[in-house]
Amino acid sequence: MNELHSLDDRLLLDVNTFARDTGWLHGVVAGYANYGIVLFAVLLLAGLVVARRGSSRTLAAAGWAPITMLVAVGLNQPIGSAVAEARPYATHAHLLVLAHRTADFSFPSDHAVMAGAAATGLLLVSRKLGAVAWVAALVMAFARVYIAAHYPWDVVAGLALGAAVAGLGWLLFRSPLTALAAWLRERPVVRTAFAEDRVLARP
Repeated sequence: MNELHSLDDRLLLDVNTFARDTGWLHGVVAGYANYGIVLFAVLLLAGLVVARRGSSRTLAAAGWAPITMLVAVGLNQPIGSAVAEARPYATHAHLLVLAHRTADFSFPSDHAVMAGAAATGLLLVSRKLGAVAWVAALVMAFARVYIAAHYPWDVVAGLALGAAVAGLGWLLFRSPLTALAAWLRERPVVRTAFAEDRVLARP
């Protein structure tokens, strides 16, 4: 365990050294680290657009993606409180800190949990859209370490937790969610916008 902590510290310091040498990136990376959730909101909306004429399973997956993101972040709160890991800048006095300082706990990263869940959820809708979302998730994870808001282990665990909640949740609930999507498609308010294209829809 001590070796893992030492490796985590070394990786953090390596990224922080890189941050010191790339001042021209500070604004872009800090902005994405703090407000990149907007991109994921856009990607989730794109998932609904992609799924609107697809099968009921695909539409259900598009609805599951934002739900699982919220569920994963909610589950992360008691985990963070139980582990109670201090932020890197609280234990490493000489870090370059670009993050807004907070009293919240560091492990796992809420941002990484959100990104991992959304990206995995979108993979269930479209491989291409999911791949784009996973690139965005990995960049988000790196950005959170770059601004010294988290240790590398915090974001790795966050991505893994988010992906696990999305994947396992879909395995458990895909049948009732697909049935719900099919039922909603029969409602007059929904039918016009989300009618299934029988030619393009998956079997």
